Amino acid sequence: MEDLFLEWLKEYGYVVLFVWSILEGELGLIMAGIMSHTGDMFLPIALLVGALGGFVGDQIYFYIGRFNKRYIHNQLRTHRRKFAIAHLLIKKYGWPIIFVQRYMIGMRTAIPMAIGLTKYSSKKFAFINFISALVWASVTIIPAYYFGAEILKALQWAKAHWYFALPILIIIIGGIIIVFQRIENNLLEKRHERQNR
Repeated sequence: MEDLFLEWLKEYGYVVLFVWSILEGELGLIMAGIMSHTGDMFLPIALLVGALGGFVGDQIYFYIGRFNKRYIHNQLRTHRRKFAIAHLLIKKYGWPIIFVQRYMIGMRTAIPMAIGLTKYSSKKFAFINFISALVWASVTIIPAYYFGAEILKALQWAKAHWYFALPILIIIIGGIIIVFQRIENNLLEKRHERQNR
């Protein structure tokens, strides 16, 4: 099964990278960097495809916010907190938040949708989003390309010693989630304090 998956990646790598970048991103970009290192992908094309996927994904979310208010209202029932934080971040930081939202766990879809709900220029969003996607693809794929051999060795070690690797991975992911939750809580608490003054 693993060999079949690798064969598919080698044969349809750019298609998988494009779709993966629309839906999620970072793992697909890291895989593209490693495959560029091994010669199964051409680095400049991988950078362009990854960037285009990230760009298209955020454009989709932006236009959902702009033209599908019913969907947003349905999302608000279950993700009200995320949209509240997205609006706070946009109000506080403006356009630079389009750059950083790609690295914020749980906010990648909420922020473009929240921007789409506002009167923010669609052309300006598309321009900033495209530059942001290029930077995002580059800072993820290029290090994975240069350190491909080391990453492959680490993956082999993790596969052979999964009983060590799995708890370490859980701790790292858990730590990142906790940090982002604390940032979100601080933002909401500050807004609550301002409203009660």
